[in-house]
Formats: sequence, structure tokens, C-alpha cells
Amino acid sequence: MRTIEDNLAILDGIDFHDGEIEIWLAGTRNAEAAESARGFTGIAFRIADDPTEYEAIYVRPTNGRADDQLRRNHSIQYISHPEYTWNKLRSDTPSKYEAYADIGPGEWIKYRLVVEGERAELYLNDAEQPNLIVKDLKLGNSSGRIGLWIDSGTTAYFSDIKVSD
Repeated sequence: MRTIEDNLAILDGIDFHDGEIEIWLAGTRNAEAAESARGFTGIAFRIADDPTEYEAIYVRPTNGRADDQLRRNHSIQYISHPEYTWNKLRSDTPSKYEAYADIGPGEWIKYRLVVEGERAELYLNDAEQPNLIVKDLKLGNSSGRIGLWIDSGTTAYFSDIKVSD
């Protein structure tokens, strides 16, 4: 594993195009985090040779059970860096790349990502239906590496990753 910047640990030896990524993950705000930190934890995929270019779907565990419906609706997020950040996608296409999930900070979450062509579906905790569907992955029908992704102010845990095609 190789760390790029402070938020991405790239897994060595995996070239991922289409398939499934399964992992158990947990995240929460750390003690030094700003009030706006949400415990951002997820998977980056199709990471290009330039590791600043990737797709990712992550969860915000502190939003899942917030006493504010708008925050709850932002429990899951798709991004495609460097161009399609969360704030650009939220501004340009509100709600299209975000969804609600019943998750909480520090809880282990079973995360299963299914990618085919320009489509990705995220299933949390053995859900029968996807919690989030992205039909237009911004990097197109590409391939690349896989990484464990967190954002600032987060303490995250990952376990039992399985990748299949």
C-alpha cells in the first residue's frame, strides 16, 4: 500500500475496470476535527497514473442519523477528482450524486460497490437495492487502481477487502 497525500492509500497490484469491491469500513470525526467534519470514509477506484484523478464513493457516518433531514440526505456521496468535487456536483446537480443511508459514526458498515462501464451502484449493509446509483461516471469506461479514501478530520478503519471482476 502506498499513501498519496493525506487522504488516499492506494492498494498495490490491482488494476480495476469492472467488478465488485467489498469492504467493511467505519469512520468518525477525530478529536482535532472541525465541527463540519463528518467522518468521511470510502473507496476510490479507477485511480489514474496521476493519483489526483479518480472516482470515489464515500459515506458521511455522522450525517446518517442527524436531527436535520438535509444532512441526512447527504449520507453518501459520489465524486470524481479533480474536476467533479462534492461541492461542484452538489451545486450543478443537487441530490443527483448523494443519498441517505441509516449509518452512524464509528459503526462498521458493509460496503459493496458494483462498477460496470460508466455505471456504479453502492450497496450498504447487505441492502437488496442500491443505496446510490451513478449512471455517468465522470472518468468514463476507464480502469485504474483502488484506494482507501478518507477526508480530513476523520478516523477511519477498513477490514476484509475483496475485489472481483
